[in-house]
Amino acid sequence: MLEIRRSVERGHAHHGWLDSYHSFSFAQYHDPRHMGFGALRVINEDWIQPGRGFDPHGHRDMEIITYVLEGALAHRDSMGHSSIIHPGDVQRMSAGTGIIHSEYNASRQEPVHLLQIWIVPERRGLAPSYEQRHFPPAEKRGRLRLLASPDGRDGSVTIHQDAHLYAALLDGPERAVHRLTPGRRAYVHVARGRVAANGELLQAGDALKAREVDEIVLDRGEGAEVLVFDLA
Repeated sequence: MLEIRRSVERGHAHHGWLDSYHSFSFAQYHDPRHMGFGALRVINEDWIQPGRGFDPHGHRDMEIITYVLEGALAHRDSMGHSSIIHPGDVQRMSAGTGIIHSEYNASRQEPVHLLQIWIVPERRGLAPSYEQRHFPPAEKRGRLRLLASPDGRDGSVTIHQDAHLYAALLDGPERAVHRLTPGRRAYVHVARGRVAANGELLQAGDALKAREVDEIVLDRGEGAEVLVFDLA
């Protein structure tokens, strides 16, 4: 079974310094039909104005993945980590028993465009932890590159949930296939460009929910950057 959610159907919040689209219920946006998909709880697409950002705030019991599309995001947290997240980087923060962090646009001239993803962990009360890795475009060109997994294999960041996150860059004749084991589901999010997912044409911000299918087939890409979540 396939279900499409178009970009324009997402929740939207504009705060001047922050323009944010919510794939699932978040903050003041609440839709009981879109509370998450399996363990996937949040996909927020954010544009943060130069020199602005989120002041120190707390999280707990959530796996938080940050994926920068354009610009640079400055991160600082209560574990002592301080970093700049660039396009191609994947940052994973396990909030566990509690963490405080801040996020700011690292530029005084250009906005930063990013996706922030929340995944519910397998259990509560984990020790907070942090990881950041870079995945060059060549590793995603014409194929699905594993970015996050429960065992950290193939250089992916480690998340505390039976979930796998992949990314692909697709243009023209390039084609990527991800096979699903029985009982698993997939969520496809188009970050940029256009692509066909199992024959359904999607563009930036669109998503495809897939249940009871054998595989996800991505093709007919036009400047496409696509995320695929393989979920229990």
